[in-house]
Formats: sequence, C-alpha cells, structure tokens
Amino acid sequence: MNKTIKKIGVLTSGGDSPGMNAAIRSVVRTCAYHNIECIGIYRGYQGMIEGDFKEMGPRSVNNIVNKGGTILKSARSKEFMTPEGRKKAYENLYKVGVDGLVIIGGDGSFTGAEIFNKEYGIPVIGIPGTIDNDIYGTSHTLGYDTALNTVVECIDKIRDTASSHNRLFFVEVMGRDAGHIALNAGIGAGAEEILIPEEDLGLDRLLESLEKSRNSGKSSSIVVVAEGDKMGKNVFELKDYIEQHLPEYDIRVSVLGHMQRGGAPSCFDRVLASRLGVKAVESLMEGKSNYMAGIIQDEVTLTPLEQAIKGHYPIDLELLRVSDIMST
Repeated sequence: MNKTIKKIGVLTSGGDSPGMNAAIRSVVRTCAYHNIECIGIYRGYQGMIEGDFKEMGPRSVNNIVNKGGTILKSARSKEFMTPEGRKKAYENLYKVGVDGLVIIGGDGSFTGAEIFNKEYGIPVIGIPGTIDNDIYGTSHTLGYDTALNTVVECIDKIRDTASSHNRLFFVEVMGRDAGHIALNAGIGAGAEEILIPEEDLGLDRLLESLEKSRNSGKSSSIVVVAEGDKMGKNVFELKDYIEQHLPEYDIRVSVLGHMQRGGAPSCFDRVLASRLGVKAVESLMEGKSNYMAGIIQDEVTLTPLEQAIKGHYPIDLELLRVSDIMST
C-alpha cells in the first residue's frame, strides 16, 4: 500500500522562467484542496540544506499567477552535489515532516531530485521550468511560450529601426544547446535567416543568402542567432566576418539576453503551470515518484525523470523547411 502523503515541499531551482509562480500557486492550492500541508522551500536545494522553509496556504499565493520570476527564489547549490549536503537537506525535511517534493526546474534540478530520491526515498515529481524548451517528455516547458512572445516583440521593434536606417541586424537569443526559441521566433518575426546549434548553415551559404537579399531589393534584414550557434564563437565575430565580405551592409548586433526570461507569463504558460501543478501533487498522492509532469498533444502526461534528463527532442525539420521558404 502507498504511504499517505501528508506534507509536500515545493521548490524552484536553476534558471527562473515565466510561469514558475503560477506553478507554485497551483501546487499550494492543490495541496489545500486535498487537505495536504505545503511547505515552500526558498532558494532551491541550497534553501533545503539551510532549512529555509515557510508554510504556505491558499492565501499566501494570492496575486502571483501574473508575475514572472519565482517568489521562492532560485539558486545553484554546489553543496547539494555532495553527499554531506544532501544529508543536511534530508535531515531538515525530516524535522518538518515533508514526505514528498515537487521540483520546478530543468534537467540539472531533475538530476539532483533523482539522486536525492535514490539516497533517501522521498518521492519526487518534476515540473519543467525553462525558456529553452529543451526537456524531453513535454512539447512545452514553462516560460517557453512567454519567451517566444517577448523575442518576437523585441525583433518587431528592431525591424522598425533596421528599415529606417537600411541596416542588417544580428539578433542573438537564448538557446545554448537548443534552437527552439531562435527557429520559432525567427519565423514569427519574419527573419531573413535563422542560425541554430542543431544546423550548421555554413558561412558561405549565409553570405550567399544575404547577397541575394540585397540584390533582390531588400534594404534591411534581420538574422536571428541562437547563442549556441556553431558558425562563430560569438555573434560579434559573425558580424565582423560579414562586414569583411559584404562591406555594403551597415551591420548592428542586438543581444536580447535575460529580458527573455522576465515578464508576465502568457495565458498559455499560466494555464500550463496550473495543469502541471495539479498533476504533480496528485501523482505524489497516488504513490508515484521520479516522474516529470509534462504536456504532449495537449494531454498532461508523466515521463520518467531519467528519460526527461537524458532524452532529446530533435529540431522540427518541417519548421526548418518553412523557414527556408519564408526567407525567399
């Protein structure tokens, strides 16, 4: 028979993403609905080690569904990577009676959760929170949709000045290992070229494309570059290379940086966070552990944490084809 869950701890770890607060709210209120106590763990695993806990009830999460970031804060904990750190964390959880954990974060956070579960047996369920959308087992991670909308809005504004001054803009977006933001936002914003880590476009083809655009009468262009693109060490080196070979272009670089991780979450992210929070708590109640709650074809699903960590979603080849056609 499954052990009855009486008290659940919730934490956010790794990079923040819009929708994390909505997920916290969902976990807390689902706990209240089922008469389960809920403890907020501040500053991720570091707060677990230091016993930085606070009891949370339905009213403690009022008016946070619309806020970006995370009210529970986030921190990367080197100490939690050691057996001694995890022992301290377990002892603190044991003292307050936490017997289940909801971890909102990315693959690093899930790896820590899996190890912690193996060592101490506390059931864990993950909720994917990262704007990069690079976690296997869900079509959307929390914050991805919001980040896309933020990037498209920024590129729309950059295009205004690019058109006014007949300039070529390289716009760098987040995505060190995955080009989902660059590809989708690039298509949505009408970029002339999109450079992503999964596809090596090649400098010659980029030059050819930009020259073709120029000859066809385009007086301004936008090239969206994922920060992990393989063509150059960074976007500024790419700019220098293009300037050397196509001196007729007046080139500027805009690095969007951390603004992509901020801002009020979109409706999609708020609803997704609410659905995943309910699933996480009710999965713990059912005796499940070492799973991640995600969404596939609009159905909330569970994926083993190990698969979520090690799996990889390939880039959408159809979207790449659409991108090529749209840049004509």
